[in-house]
Formats: sequence, C-alpha cells, structure tokens
Amino acid sequence: MHLSEDIKPISYLKSKTADVISTVNSNKRAIIITQNGEAKAVVQDIKSYEALQNSLALLKMINHSERQIREGKVTEQEEVFAAMEEKYFR
Repeated sequence: MHLSEDIKPISYLKSKTADVISTVNSNKRAIIITQNGEAKAVVQDIKSYEALQNSLALLKMINHSERQIREGKVTEQEEVFAAMEEKYFR
C-alpha cells in the first residue's frame, strides 16, 4: 500500500471523482476515503472487488467444510458415487 497515494479525504473524492475511478481502474489499488480524519470507505475497481468476493466465498466454503469434518458430518466417497450412479444412471 502506498499510504500517501492511497488515502484521500472525502473532499478529494467529491472534487475528483472521475480521477479516482480512473486511478483505481488503472493501478488496481484501492483508495481509502477519510472523513474527519477517520477511514470511512474504500473505492476499488470492480474486477478486484469481484476477485476479493470470490476469495472470501471460497474461504467460507473451506471453513464450513472443516467444521463439518470436525463434527463428523462426512460421507465416504464410495457412498457418494453409488448414490450418484443410482440417481443419474439407472
């Protein structure tokens, strides 16, 4: 992160919105917007945002899967394949 470049006050966003959008789309770095000296929002290009959301979804699935394994909620591979074969191929 380049703090001097990536943190901007809300007044900057208000006066240079088109520039901010252009910048985040070209350099793929998010810009943190401050209000009264506190970080309040993040402006990010859509592709990076989508990639972040996809990564979070994958981590949530992994976490859920690990929890199910710890709780013993597992099905043997042979059972899954047998059930699929029964349902789709008979």
